[in-house]
Amino acid sequence: MKLVYVFDAYCGWSHAFSGTLEEVIAKHPDLPVEVVSGGLFTGQRRVPIREFGFIKGANVQVTERTGAQFGDAFNALLDEGSFVMDSEAAARGLIALRQFAPERAAELAIAMQRAFFHDGLSLNDAKTYRKIADDFGLDSDKVVGAFKTAEPDTDFAVAARLGVSSFPTLIALRGNDGFVLARGHASAEQIEQRLDQLA
Repeated sequence: MKLVYVFDAYCGWSHAFSGTLEEVIAKHPDLPVEVVSGGLFTGQRRVPIREFGFIKGANVQVTERTGAQFGDAFNALLDEGSFVMDSEAAARGLIALRQFAPERAAELAIAMQRAFFHDGLSLNDAKTYRKIADDFGLDSDKVVGAFKTAEPDTDFAVAARLGVSSFPTLIALRGNDGFVLARGHASAEQIEQRLDQLA
């Protein structure tokens, strides 16, 4: 059995799920975790962040429900309003990082979300992946090179094949059978109970 975590790096609810994901991984160190990017902000949804007027209020709700924090640098980006979230670029970043440390894909995904939601760094920018690569002891030149050539549609196709259209979604895969452990928010305890039912 393995876990498949389908998230979008620019999704606040995915960011809020990071703590739960870390707890699940810590309890199941031998359970492989594959991470797949979804395409939340693509096509006509790639517009200045100010056009998503609900984000600030939604983030307050996220914090109230999950305890997830949003940093001052991110909030400044939100207030300024011109930044464009591009899920294709973020997916390329995950693919690039994942390529050089597949067994740490979940940690890398969480680091991407911290870079944006805490530090206000652009996930559209190669420099962000250079920093994350350096932090994880990866070859940053190779990661940046991979970022420039990665094909995000491969991840989006996997998400579609799994039937995932909302983020985050955590799935347990056993053979050809998939079991949804979380869609949106869930606690580590709830996921444990669902894993126990599969044992």
